[in-house]
Amino acid sequence: MKHSDEPSAAAKLVATDRTRLRRAREKERTARADLDSVLAAGFVCHLGVVVDDAPMVVPTGYGVIGDTLYLHGSVASRSLVQAPESVVCVTITHVDGIVLARSMFEQSINYRSAMIYGIPRTVEDPEEKLAGLRALTEQCAPGQWEYARQPNRKELAATTLLALGLAEASVKVRTGPPGDGDSPDAVLGLWAGVVPTSVVRGAPVPDPALPSDVRLPSHISSMSGKPAHHVDR
Repeated sequence: MKHSDEPSAAAKLVATDRTRLRRAREKERTARADLDSVLAAGFVCHLGVVVDDAPMVVPTGYGVIGDTLYLHGSVASRSLVQAPESVVCVTITHVDGIVLARSMFEQSINYRSAMIYGIPRTVEDPEEKLAGLRALTEQCAPGQWEYARQPNRKELAATTLLALGLAEASVKVRTGPPGDGDSPDAVLGLWAGVVPTSVVRGAPVPDPALPSDVRLPSHISSMSGKPAHHVDR
């Protein structure tokens, strides 16, 4: 298998011309652990790629093994067909709060985000392809890979899996209250603060075609009421 081993907990992100922050440097995070945290907290990313001389940004699921990010889609997807031939930019963003300030200029959003650049490769090795698809499935719903029927040869042939290294990445995080607490606007008598924001998994809704005697598996029932991110592993 071609994906690399787990990264060191003390590893740092190496800045490049594409990833180096040129403004709002206080939002920059340089530890590899910060990137891992953003990746672990979600399961949907946006793949940015140039197709027919025009930018295309496509939402898709992802999974991570060590230093490799896996993305998947149909073999007919134009974005996935084009991606291995050029540099792409993958982004992941989690919104944690709406920052309401006394002035519109200071209004903001608390967030965690990552941008990853590189030229992805198409995964051809059958063992790595299964491992990547498993990582992608478990990223979204831990326990589902072993529970459901796994893909057959025909389904694997109809699926494209891309592997993108994590060597060129940047992380930005914004936390805290509005920035105008000590400004002249503080005397306006206007409310200011943060409205926390999160995505929570609801109660599972059974397929209408599901027979009544099929029980809800524990790995799915345990998701209910939990944040859609930071799922227990």
